[in-house]
Order: sequence, then structure tokens, then C-alpha cells
Amino acid sequence: MNDALSWLLQLVDSVDPVLRVVLAGVGIMLETSVLIGLIVPGDSIVVVAALATENPLVNPVMYVALMLAVIVGALIGESVGFALGRYFGPWIRRSRLGRRIGESNWVRAQQYLDRRGGIAVFISRFLPVLHSLIPLTVGMSTMRYRRFMAWTTPACVLWAFVYVTVGATAGNVTRELISKQLHFAGYVLAGILIVFFVVVLLVKRALSRSANRHMLVVVDPVTGESTPVDQADADTATSSDSPSEEDGRPSPEQG
Repeated sequence: MNDALSWLLQLVDSVDPVLRVVLAGVGIMLETSVLIGLIVPGDSIVVVAALATENPLVNPVMYVALMLAVIVGALIGESVGFALGRYFGPWIRRSRLGRRIGESNWVRAQQYLDRRGGIAVFISRFLPVLHSLIPLTVGMSTMRYRRFMAWTTPACVLWAFVYVTVGATAGNVTRELISKQLHFAGYVLAGILIVFFVVVLLVKRALSRSANRHMLVVVDPVTGESTPVDQADADTATSSDSPSEEDGRPSPEQG
């Protein structure tokens, strides 16, 4: 396994450092721009690029360069999504690609933005689907670009720091172990990446569950139209529809 791992690291190292940084920035720009993020694995591109980054404590130049490229790329992608939403949002929503996303997802994104505002912009950076829909949705809303950037910038910085740091750490630890001829070096790299992506998955699920409370949608079975429903209203409706002794309606058990 170490031979295969050494070959992989050498392959990544063989790419010109400047080109590697540019590719990471472009990859994350595409990942955060309009709907392209649904098919471009920007997070994987960044992690692979970070594997070739030297120890930032020894040579911080490439680490900082990659970090800045990822942040700038993410912000450009977010800005492109915002601009397209501002000028072409309704058309994109009605397009074939927009219909494939699903009207319910568009309604959920709008519902989440309306109820959470800037917080929705920040959290959506870490959520699947929403990280591509929210910039477009913000562009179609009354939120100003300045406020949008004020919320999305710290989210992009945090995202870049986590992914670049984990990738660089995994790469440097693995190289150190390989240099010492330790046969389990490959398993260490695999373990670091598996643990990292499992943690990312768990965090995304937790954030998704929290966000879903603000994105309840009811789809009309006849017209197919999606209508947002408030969590409190849904709970109240469920409670009022339940049989009780006070309203005199017998429960199924009472017959």
C-alpha cells in the first residue's frame, strides 16, 4: 500500500505548485457557483491539492497561497451565483436544469433565507444543494450584495481553513511515516481522511436537521405546487387535528 501511496503523492507533487493552486481555486469557484456545485467535487479537489502542501510551520508560503486561492475562488463563485440570481434568477428557475433541481428545493431555499436571513447564507456553505441554491436565491431577494458578502466571507474562510489544513496535515504526516519506512503509513492517511469526511458528514446532517425546521414545504397533490409551512403552524395543526376528550371527539380506541 505504501508503494501505491508514494506514487499518488509523487503524482500530486509533480504538478506545478502554481498550477495546483490555480486548479484548486477554479475547482472551488465552480463548486460554489450556480448549480455547478451539484456535480463538481470542489472539496475533494481542495483536499488533494492540499496533500502536496509542505508543512506550514516550515514553509508557510504554499499553505497560505492555497488558502487564499480557495477563499478567493469560493467568493468569486458565490458572487457569480448572486449576480446570476439577480439578473437571470427566474429564468434559471424555470429552465430545464432548474426544474430538475425541483420546485420544492427552490421553495425550501427561499423559505430558509426568508426566516434566517444572513445566518442562512453562512450555514448554507456547509450544506449540500443549498450551497448552490442560496446565492441564486439571495440574488432574487432584496438582500444587498454587501450584506450577502458579509455573511458568506467568514463561512468561506472557515471552510477553506478546515479543508486545506486537514489535507496538508494528512499529507505531511504520511510523508514523514513513509520516510521512516513504516508499513502502516498508507493506513494512517486513509484513516485521517475517512475520519475527516465522516465528521463532515455528521456535521452536515446535524446542520441539515436544524435547517429543515425552517424549510417545511407542503406539495399540493393535484397542482404540484409547493407551499412553505411554518414549523409552529404545522405543530399547531397536528395538535388541533388530534382527537381529545375536551372537544368531545372519541379517539379510535374509544370507538
